Amino acid sequence: MSAIAAERPARRFSLIKPLTWLVVVVIVAITVVPLIFVIEGGFRSTAQINAAPVGLPHPWVWSNYTSVLFSSAFWRFLANSALIAVVATGGAVGFGSMAAFALSRIEFKGREAIFTLFTVGLLFPIGVASLPLYLLLERIHLLDNPFGVAVPEAAFSLSITIVILRPFMRAIPAEIEDAAVVDGATRLKFFARILLPLSRPALVTVAILAFVFSWNNYLLAYIVFTSPQHFTLPLGVATFQTQYSQDTARIFAFTALSMVPALGFFVLAERRIVAGLSGSLKG
Repeated sequence: MSAIAAERPARRFSLIKPLTWLVVVVIVAITVVPLIFVIEGGFRSTAQINAAPVGLPHPWVWSNYTSVLFSSAFWRFLANSALIAVVATGGAVGFGSMAAFALSRIEFKGREAIFTLFTVGLLFPIGVASLPLYLLLERIHLLDNPFGVAVPEAAFSLSITIVILRPFMRAIPAEIEDAAVVDGATRLKFFARILLPLSRPALVTVAILAFVFSWNNYLLAYIVFTSPQHFTLPLGVATFQTQYSQDTARIFAFTALSMVPALGFFVLAERRIVAGLSGSLKG
């Protein structure tokens, strides 16, 4: 009986491993295949796509990508997205780190309730706030203004920023702060010169998440902007699809090039994201 009982966990383990790999392969296929389809479609002509939606380019058409790369509209959309993402990331990391410091190192009444409020903010969808946000931005004259997108994006990134930074900062030993106070450092100096450098992995993680969120955000830009001069890259893709609705191959090329900055940034920063999240979980 004991031998049979020992064989059952072994069989379960032998079955779990192939099933795990199968799930991984399916997830990768669902994620990667559409990207490959879009990128490869940019190297075909619209006639080729209409004749055979799934197939290899024959011949390879490079003009779709070159026409997009030499288009001033693409680079304008790219510059607008970069500007807004940098401002939104700076605001989220700056204010989020200060809030996380107060919620992790300072004792005051209602601290946990405030942190719970930020945690609940993770469940708040941005679409629900679209109408009141539009009315507020209209009242303070930030419609059709890059800051009208960057500031709300920074605000919506505060929840995840604080949730990640607070346990990381809380895990830093109190002895370090006591030693800094003995050496004459104020609480502000301890925050700026000691706590922030020690929290660098978590800061990099939240900065990457805020940047990617801002870069890929479509709804806020759609609500705020009316002038094409201010359009971000996601909004520019939608505009391009409307303008060149009959040229499917060029739409594929524009869409593929618009994905490159965010994908490249995320791939290069993947290890830092994992390091920062693991550190905050340990904290």
